[in-house]
Amino acid sequence: MSTQLDDYNPKAFYLGLERSGLISHDQAEIAWTEHEKRGGSVGNILVNLGILSVDDLTAIMAAASATEAVRLGDMVPHDEAIRLIPKTLAQSYHVFPVGFNAAARQLTLAITDSNDVVAMDQCRSAVPADISLAWRLASKADIQAAIHRSYGYALSIDDILKGLRTGKIDDATLAMRGGEAFAHPIVRLIDALLADAVHEGASDIHFEPEEGFLRIRYRIDGVMRQIRLLHKQYWPALSVRLKVLSGMDIAETRAPQDGRISMLIRGRDIDFRAAVQPTLHGENFVLRVLERHKSIMPMDQMGFSENRMSTLRLMLARPNGIILVSGPTGSGKTTTLYSILNELNTESVNIMTLEDPVEYPMARIRQASAADNPKMDFANGIRSMMRQDPDIIFVGEIRDQETAEMAFRAAMTGHQVFSTVHANSAVLTVVRLLDLGISVSVMTGNLIGIVAQRLVRLLCPKCKASYDGGDREKALLGAAPDLPLTLYRSVGCPDCKGQGYKGRTSIMELLRFDRELDDLLSRNARSPELLAHARGKGFTTLAEDGLSRVLAGTTSLEEVGRVVDLTQLDG
Repeated sequence: MSTQLDDYNPKAFYLGLERSGLISHDQAEIAWTEHEKRGGSVGNILVNLGILSVDDLTAIMAAASATEAVRLGDMVPHDEAIRLIPKTLAQSYHVFPVGFNAAARQLTLAITDSNDVVAMDQCRSAVPADISLAWRLASKADIQAAIHRSYGYALSIDDILKGLRTGKIDDATLAMRGGEAFAHPIVRLIDALLADAVHEGASDIHFEPEEGFLRIRYRIDGVMRQIRLLHKQYWPALSVRLKVLSGMDIAETRAPQDGRISMLIRGRDIDFRAAVQPTLHGENFVLRVLERHKSIMPMDQMGFSENRMSTLRLMLARPNGIILVSGPTGSGKTTTLYSILNELNTESVNIMTLEDPVEYPMARIRQASAADNPKMDFANGIRSMMRQDPDIIFVGEIRDQETAEMAFRAAMTGHQVFSTVHANSAVLTVVRLLDLGISVSVMTGNLIGIVAQRLVRLLCPKCKASYDGGDREKALLGAAPDLPLTLYRSVGCPDCKGQGYKGRTSIMELLRFDRELDDLLSRNARSPELLAHARGKGFTTLAEDGLSRVLAGTTSLEEVGRVVDLTQLDG
């Protein structure tokens, strides 16, 4: 690319990107206007406006400065490289030691800006004179994450707790949003716990007061894991700090409250959805971790088999009607729908959403939060959206009759509608809709399809152990009783922190409504009849999808049995 990154002529940089076809003329004008108003890094403006991704910007800057770009996510740095660059230096100047060539006496460093002479000089001064420096470009988020990962991650929770035992806990200081508040041990402890939870991949953080102590647990890969036990004397101050961050009323201790926290952790924007509930021993505080960019993935990376991907694309090809994703809380329903919306999100369609709250902000999609507007509930919000000329409507959750009726009305009037509903299976979602008051006549012809899903943990590849399946396992899995069957169980190792599992994947069932299924529905067919017809068209259940993962050796029979009912298959 011929574009040169010129800090002294940002207008030329924007125009160069436009000439190269990387941004449009309108986008260049918007970015330049923003630069004139606020100043700042030209690259940050493009990323903040959603015009370029962080990775795109890094690649452009690398090409402009003739510097190689690197991705640090899966890189294991050389121990000597880490020793040569102190953590304080790496954090202060956003540099990271990538590698060290002992023979050539060369240290390779990643930096966010190849024109940052001050950072380069500081690194040069910190390294012995006989070692040469080579530079690579990486995003700020990548560098900060690598620093946390490689320099001993903990923000020293133990050291903070030592300070707590000797320091004074002052609620007035905790209520401050800036200044000296950030030096207070309680403030640093909350920051450390939130950062640690993100680092561990937790989806939820639970602060649970008991009679004499405070229990802190993370939900990791769908399972609760105890992290800390603290003396109960610290909980009042900790809860005050959490309420301040969440925008809650710190004086209210007898009523439930909801809030939201936004923080920059490990170089990434992380949102936390907060909820407090009074209990017998004090207020119970739960934070749902919402990592915007991590959870949205391309459809082809969602774990669909070829047959299921084909079925899903047939469902998406229908221009009007409603597609529902069902499952319990925490089963990945919203993530699945956002991945679908991300693929449908083009310049040629108008996508509008109504959520409670908005979990993953996305460019081009018009997103509204029912949680932030007391005058707009789901039903009223859908009415309003239908006057905004939408092509696609996403309703966060169908939880009552009025919302369900408005969602189906939108589907009946030429819109493609997506939503979630709590039900145990795809077929039982129809029963749930009937229970909400949606008539068979309204559903017939307007239901495009239903996706039911669960999340199962993956066996740790480094420590899983094989064993010979017995008669019960062979019967469940449909294996020949006279042939050996190799299965895998969890063990536990340092890599998976003794859990035996690492990561999760989805198991799903897709029920696509064709003419025959609509006909059965219109004749008030019961669930077994609907299921029998679907099976004739290749439908497989959640249990069957889960057992296929067991046979593939990616998860265990016990794990599948934890999230779906296998007793009906047990002979």
